[in-house]
Amino acid sequence: MEQAVNEGMIIFRDVSKIYRIGDSVVRALDHANIRIDRGEFVSVIGPSGSGKSTLMNIIGCLDLADEGEYLLDGQEIRNYSENELARIRNRKIGFIFQDFNLLGKLTAYENVELPLIYQRLPRARRKEQVEDALNRVGLWDRRRHKPTELSGGQQQRVAIARALATRPSIFLADEPTGNLDQKTGRELIGIFHELHEAGSTIVLITHDGHIAQEAARSIKILDGHVENIAARDEILEVV
Repeated sequence: MEQAVNEGMIIFRDVSKIYRIGDSVVRALDHANIRIDRGEFVSVIGPSGSGKSTLMNIIGCLDLADEGEYLLDGQEIRNYSENELARIRNRKIGFIFQDFNLLGKLTAYENVELPLIYQRLPRARRKEQVEDALNRVGLWDRRRHKPTELSGGQQQRVAIARALATRPSIFLADEPTGNLDQKTGRELIGIFHELHEAGSTIVLITHDGHIAQEAARSIKILDGHVENIAARDEILEVV
């Protein structure tokens, strides 16, 4: 564990992802080098088509790099089997998506509980973790409501609660405010700050420079090339 902390939680070493479309070769990621330490709040910013989604998919173990190394907690992801990768996604990474990805036939409670069922947790422990997660986003009183009975902001809070319930070590948020009005988006960013202050590692993917500035540090991506940004005023120049 000490080795993993010293080396960083998320490490990319010359990571490339290559797509072949007919005779064309597209490098969605081109020799990317990234380090994100445990407990950091980092934003990844770039315009549409820059490679953000590819980066997110590799960090989240939804896809594998074609070249280079990806180390998560000091372990090379390429060495894991499909079942082990699924276990990592379910236990280590909390995903939060722009379109919420809630199941319409399930209540807020049931949506948050679902990944815990996949973890095969006992019912009593599931209830404890679901209640804690919904309380943290202020929606325990709406636990019996289905997604269609909730506002967009409330649906995104349920999505955050679903990620919280598994008690992951990383929160991976892909354009989480993209479908929300400005006021609701600010409220959700407030939740991310609370998670960060509690010690969580957060990777926030966005095309919005103002949202990216909420993170302590940013990574710029353009045409598959990754660059670390130190100054906040540089962020707004990306978009």
